[in-house]
Amino acid sequence: MRALKILVVAMGLLLVAGTAVLVVAVIARINRQPTPASPLAAHATTIDLPPGAHVVGTQASGGRLVIRVGLADGGEELLVLDLASGARVAAITLQTKPATTRHDLPETPVPQR
Repeated sequence: MRALKILVVAMGLLLVAGTAVLVVAVIARINRQPTPASPLAAHATTIDLPPGAHVVGTQASGGRLVIRVGLADGGEELLVLDLASGARVAAITLQTKPATTRHDLPETPVPQR
């Protein structure tokens, strides 16, 4: 019976200590200074698009910015920029493959039952 009382008191102390640690962690996160803006925001960068092109979408990931550009001829291009320097890393032109006829596809054997 004495061991059970000691166990209950110890578990109660663990609950109180855990709650105190949680409250301190929440307060520390609330009082933390905000992260500084990205280095690209400190300077302006001009990106030249081909005539008649327009931006379809953008996505930032891992220090890179990918800009999806719709071209005047209906095609698309991906521009990859480094966020730290603003420099163009790559330009990828997307093309559609011509449609294949049914005769160009390999035949798939039909399983026999």
